[in-house]
Amino acid sequence: MQSTIVMINLFGAVALLLFGLTQVKDGVSRAFGAKLRTGLATGTCSGLRSFVSGFVATIALQSSTATALMVASFVERELVKPRMAQIVLLGANVGTAVTAWIVATGIEWLSPLVILAGIVLYRSGSTSRQGGGTALIGIGLMLLSLHLLSSATEPMRQSPALAAFIGLLDNAWPVALAFSAGIAFISSSSLAAVVLILSLASTGILSAGLIIVLVLGANLGGAIPPVVASLSGPPSAKRVTLGNLIVRAIGCAVALPLAGYGAAILEMLPLSPAKLPVDAHLGFNLLLAALAWPFSRFLSLWMLRLVPEEVPPDNAPKYLDQGELSTPVVALASATRETLGVGDLIERMLMRASDAFEKDDLAKLKEIPSLEKRVDSLQQEVKIYLSKLGREGLSEENGRRSIVIVDYAINLEHIGDIIEKGLLSQVTKKASLGLKFSEDGYEELKKLFHLTIDNLRIAQTIFVTRDFKLAKQMMEVKVEVRRMEKQSSERHLERLRDGRAESLQTSSLHLDMLRDLKRINAHIVSVAHPIMDEHGLLIESRLKDASRQ
Repeated sequence: MQSTIVMINLFGAVALLLFGLTQVKDGVSRAFGAKLRTGLATGTCSGLRSFVSGFVATIALQSSTATALMVASFVERELVKPRMAQIVLLGANVGTAVTAWIVATGIEWLSPLVILAGIVLYRSGSTSRQGGGTALIGIGLMLLSLHLLSSATEPMRQSPALAAFIGLLDNAWPVALAFSAGIAFISSSSLAAVVLILSLASTGILSAGLIIVLVLGANLGGAIPPVVASLSGPPSAKRVTLGNLIVRAIGCAVALPLAGYGAAILEMLPLSPAKLPVDAHLGFNLLLAALAWPFSRFLSLWMLRLVPEEVPPDNAPKYLDQGELSTPVVALASATRETLGVGDLIERMLMRASDAFEKDDLAKLKEIPSLEKRVDSLQQEVKIYLSKLGREGLSEENGRRSIVIVDYAINLEHIGDIIEKGLLSQVTKKASLGLKFSEDGYEELKKLFHLTIDNLRIAQTIFVTRDFKLAKQMMEVKVEVRRMEKQSSERHLERLRDGRAESLQTSSLHLDMLRDLKRINAHIVSVAHPIMDEHGLLIESRLKDASRQ
């Protein structure tokens, strides 16, 4: 019964430590996420700045895993060079070790005060302050967990079973390394594993050599979660996390046979035996960083061979990074970039249809069905991504922007449907049957095709810049398109009354294409509606003026 209580207390303390780590990461992401990402992306122009960026980011986030995944996403977008990314992770490893060293300084008595300060800050209202308060609460919980870990391991000092188990590990260092690595992997935190080793070391039942081996295992196991998390990512992200794991694995392989000598050296130094795990943790990572740094270029080239580029599916999103959902401003920017890509696909579809219409070249239409499938898939991915972002709790402004992005993506998808189900069959019929429009009718449709493509390009600009003058111009274009469609229909009917053979052959085709191009322009112009609505210039119904009259 007594051993059961001890294990419950031990596991509960570890769970509290992991929860505290999560709170710190979430809080810092909410308060400083955008600044951290910007600093990490821009602070990697040199090796030293890359190392410092990784160190600072990990100290702030309390998670080298979060730093690894963040920098991997930057490598994917070519914001960070692969070689610099490896140096960033060396700094992140040292940051984790320094965090463990600070935590072990005996300041757990501050936990109530830190939690109180965090709650006061959290209740202050603003998003950044709430994030800072959450981070302080997490730090307080981490410190409290250390006190609970110390209390939980106190009865274990006299445990014969634990002494026997430790004796087995002391005689089988590879097993001890694997055991510690497993704990770090399961907890997804090398810091949690080192803190647990620290608590066990305080009981005096661990030899110095075994402490070093267990610390090596914690370092190895802590590098595995980022690799697992990046398995579904692009090759560039896999290279970064796998490279970090290989560096740690080589370091552990070299250090394991020398653990006995290392223990002798540490015991000769004026260090506290109770803090030996964190001292060994910090020393290992500093030494590993110094030795691996010169080989960072070779490592990045080796990773390029080990994980070659793969041809991604065309309908896979390029910019929707799940890790950015904790920073709404960044996530919305990524969703905007992805939606712009959908607009580019629509432009290609329109240009293919226009070229085929003018040159009667059916080969130009073959790409349209595959492009439409990509449009469908990507706009669906954008909607799912922004629905996940909405669960994080958005500000009013970010919420409006999210709705604008979704609406524009949906309108683009509707345009794709109109091109595939309407214009594609109409232009195919014209080319395959050799139908000829009247000269006037051909010029009218050609002009409307080109105007539609130009309008789409303007809409893409409005979507990004939210420029009021362009939005107003776009609304005026809607009236112009409606006028052009009406005039072209009337002229076509006049040509029919005149009995012109070309118009008789292409009558339904001409009217159908006019209708579809008008519908496409209506969807394009919708990008201006939110901007005009914000300025109070959008009329809800055409009947409003009539009702006043």
